[in-house]
Amino acid sequence: MAIFHLSVKVISRSSGRSAVAAAAYRAAEQLRDERLDRVHNFTNKEGVVHSEVLLPEGAPQHLADREKLWNAVEAAEKRKDAQLAREVELAIPRELTKKQGIALVREFVKAEFVARGMIADLNVHWDIGKDGLAKPHAHIMLTMREVRDAGDGKAAFGAKVRDWNRTELVELWRERWAEYVNERLAELDIDARIDHRSLEAQGIALEPQDKIGPAASRMGARGLEAERIEEHRAIAQRNGDRIIANPAIALDAITHSQATFTTRDLAMFVHRHSEGKDQFDAALSAVRASPDFIALGKDGRGEDRFTSRAMIETEHRLERATAAMALGERHDVSEAGRERAMGQARERALVLSGEQRAAFEHVTSARGLSVVVGYAGTGKSAMLGVAREAWERAGYTVRGAALSGIAAEGLEHGSGIVSRTIASLEHQWGQGRELLTLRDVLVIDEAGMVGTRQIERVLSHASNAGAKVVLVGDPQQLQAIEAGAAFRAIHERHGGVEISEVRRQHEGWQQDATRHLATGRTGLAIQAYGERGMVHTADTRDAARGQLIDRWDRDRQTSPGDTRIILTHTNDEVRELNDAARGRLRDAGELGMDVSI
Repeated sequence: MAIFHLSVKVISRSSGRSAVAAAAYRAAEQLRDERLDRVHNFTNKEGVVHSEVLLPEGAPQHLADREKLWNAVEAAEKRKDAQLAREVELAIPRELTKKQGIALVREFVKAEFVARGMIADLNVHWDIGKDGLAKPHAHIMLTMREVRDAGDGKAAFGAKVRDWNRTELVELWRERWAEYVNERLAELDIDARIDHRSLEAQGIALEPQDKIGPAASRMGARGLEAERIEEHRAIAQRNGDRIIANPAIALDAITHSQATFTTRDLAMFVHRHSEGKDQFDAALSAVRASPDFIALGKDGRGEDRFTSRAMIETEHRLERATAAMALGERHDVSEAGRERAMGQARERALVLSGEQRAAFEHVTSARGLSVVVGYAGTGKSAMLGVAREAWERAGYTVRGAALSGIAAEGLEHGSGIVSRTIASLEHQWGQGRELLTLRDVLVIDEAGMVGTRQIERVLSHASNAGAKVVLVGDPQQLQAIEAGAAFRAIHERHGGVEISEVRRQHEGWQQDATRHLATGRTGLAIQAYGERGMVHTADTRDAARGQLIDRWDRDRQTSPGDTRIILTHTNDEVRELNDAARGRLRDAGELGMDVSI
């Protein structure tokens, strides 16, 4: 079963570490350390299946050589307690093939680290454990200073980038890795998900355990890291005792990430949360003997599948809630109210297409449950904005919710529906505040991202309160990070409307490109724009910035009535590009005197 692990640590000279030695070990290579005048040889190490150095734009090409890179990093640091590199270690789902796992990690590293300006030394290890199963993971060593070409073929490391040290950035990387993995598992139709949140945040009554790899275990046998390994084993034993005393803890934890599981999944989970063969056997027997352990029969591959009684009960409650809401017809909006809302939209030059009109009529019907399915760019938010006006005119309070804060902001911006995260909504309900009523309409965006347990709690609350719920999303593109594809199941059982016509773009090829983006075919989308001269490349980052400002300046003068926006990845680049743009305006005499506040 897929597990989540992503940790970040700093390789520091104060602890006697060498960046060159660390790189040699992770790559299973022989590297010469110029500072220590020593050769680090780890060529006997096994399990490294992929190794490369990824450079950001503008970095000298010679730094793609691992030995030159980390010797340059060591030379740039003068302090005896210098921080040399940041290392990210992450687990790759063993459900993926080597080729799939390497491709996924490379995509993540390029987007999250290299695009920010870091040099990334990536090594993928595909170790085989004592149980004969693969333990795929990746080590990514990252530079901590900005780098540029000094012009003489040498690297010039500048100041350390403080933005890369932000604590919230680590949490962002953890969340983003979970998103990358879950999206890929969904694309491959694999019933498993990972969750970046802590066990406590997930409601799992087990203690978190440090990852102890084979190398650390061997060092423990020689007396190194003994304290950490002993603590790991003590926690594992306490967790094993908890599972033996209450097997439902294990069943709840396993079905948190996948709705069903195999014998091997269960054995791997218990092995990770127990200490020694005797406790493993006792814990495994306790789980299998539990009345909450439900056998489902064989799957399509002939493997026995199991689930928990709690998961089945959750699905039953969800079905009862959705069935009751689908049958209820207490939220009607008059035809006159619909027409007035659409008339106001037309005054704003917003004319609903046939598909949008059908969706609008569906969500503003009297039914207590409505489902809208559509790709990004098909005008779901615009349609919901018109529906909001109709609902509010009819006296309903309209609320929006989504799994993530970004999605909630997007819903509010696109439709005008005041929105928040589902977790925030549930917290308020737990405090007895902002409870739903018969006069409420709750719109849940990106519903395909919401797990079975959470969506059941929300819909059960809405059903009991008599509120109307509108679920919006795309079951093929978006998958729940918790167990079960609840949104897809609700759509299949109770129906809904689909919007497929892309409205955000008007040209046919642009609409096709948007569909490509929505279905993960990014390369085809970029190719379409490139073929029409809308993708521009440059040899260096500085050249790209200069060309960007040149085109912006030229376009604003040629078409002053049009709007345009410049987007970039980091706050530092935002400041640099804004300064460059203001410089052009100042040179043209279009700015007054600067005022310091």
